[in-house]
Amino acid sequence: MQWLMTILHVETVTELWWVLFGLSAQLMFTARFLLQWIASERAKNSVMPVAFWYFSLAGGVMLLIYALYRKDPVFVLGQALGVVIYVRNLWLIYANRRANNAVSD
Repeated sequence: MQWLMTILHVETVTELWWVLFGLSAQLMFTARFLLQWIASERAKNSVMPVAFWYFSLAGGVMLLIYALYRKDPVFVLGQALGVVIYVRNLWLIYANRRANNAVSD
């Protein structure tokens, strides 16, 4: 495990776990872009699947937690705003679905 700590420039196991948490949060963002790209390629049109917003929310919350741990105010503000936007988009999607279901009933 020491080789991993050296590569990631951490000195304690706690720091190692936080960096691994931050990396997994970043992977969430990578997954959302891959998901959006694949969905758009299949549709031959720009598509934003609902799962994109769930990956965004998960990655945003995880990165916000990581930023809070690192005490980085710029990173905290950026991620906090993103989380609000992701939640709002999911809210709009489900509100629209409820309205459409009510109309069709």
